[in-house]
Amino acid sequence: MQKFRFGIIGCGGIANQKHMPALVQFPDEVELVAFCDLIPERAQAAAEKYGIPGSKTYTDYHQLLADKSIDVVHVCTPNVSHCEISVAALEAGKHVLCEKPMAATYADAKKMYDAAQRNGKLLTIGYQYRHWKTHQVMKRYCEEGLLGEIYYGEATAMRRRGVPTHGVFLDKSKQGGGPLIDCGSHALDLTLWMMQNYEPVSVTGVTFEKLGRLLTPDVQGNGRGVWDNEHFEVEDSAFGFVRFKNGALVNLRCAWAINRLEPPMPAQVMLCGTKGGLDCKDGVRFNGVQAGEPFVTHSYKNTRGMQEMVDSNPREVRCWLDALEGKSELYVKTEQALTVTKILDAIYESSRTGKTVYFD
Repeated sequence: MQKFRFGIIGCGGIANQKHMPALVQFPDEVELVAFCDLIPERAQAAAEKYGIPGSKTYTDYHQLLADKSIDVVHVCTPNVSHCEISVAALEAGKHVLCEKPMAATYADAKKMYDAAQRNGKLLTIGYQYRHWKTHQVMKRYCEEGLLGEIYYGEATAMRRRGVPTHGVFLDKSKQGGGPLIDCGSHALDLTLWMMQNYEPVSVTGVTFEKLGRLLTPDVQGNGRGVWDNEHFEVEDSAFGFVRFKNGALVNLRCAWAINRLEPPMPAQVMLCGTKGGLDCKDGVRFNGVQAGEPFVTHSYKNTRGMQEMVDSNPREVRCWLDALEGKSELYVKTEQALTVTKILDAIYESSRTGKTVYFD
């Protein structure tokens, strides 16, 4: 069994919550040998907790990439830096798993795609929601043709009050955007993946900056603590309509702060087909008509809640290792993630210009 030497670039929240704890569950195939962070103490703490004896730490990712013994790099940095670091890693001969979104702009995502193709290295993006059992059950419904032709989908990631108060989420210069590029990215990825539709022809979108700056700390009611309303530099909600070559439509809705009563949920998908409909608001629900009567079946009930996120992380690593070992294709294909970023970028552009964006 081949053992891969991994380097981690960015040792903050997502690396500690997801990547490193999942990777060390595969000691026969994974060695964490290098850790890089702008804050040296974070890199050192990661090395001590997850690294093999003698693992190295860096504050400059170029030094990590210069180590020819490293096979794979995980990029766990703010969105705007994804392109620069991933391209450098691919050019250095490393395989790359980059956290979502692929990049802050479509132009940057395309550079990453081109670098992977040019260097013959694997590049995948961390859309771990695909590995939730809920979503894998839904995917099987679609693959088995139980919905018929899927012509409408809703991709939803709405929080009444769920503004992140850690990291650099509110800093547009580092993140590129707010809920659209954050949780909206997950919802859109899931929806396109289930529909197996990656041929958008037009996008109309609107983003709002209404509550983020308006609400002062005393009236925010945020479930994640008080946010800095004076430096809220991104949208607080966003909406997009995406039309596809085959006539299908996807309605994307996402928010960190909005006055609506529906309880906060992670990325949600609702699909409508010619034979039936599917959603995951109460487990996996399939609806249709039999013998002239409407019916609803619940084929899977999520009793784990957000624990599904933790459960999904080793599954993501397993799929990644299988691709690295040549046993399977990438579970999140580079061109799929590229299309997601293309649509997100178009929603921002449509909102800026007030015009629909058309693709060739």
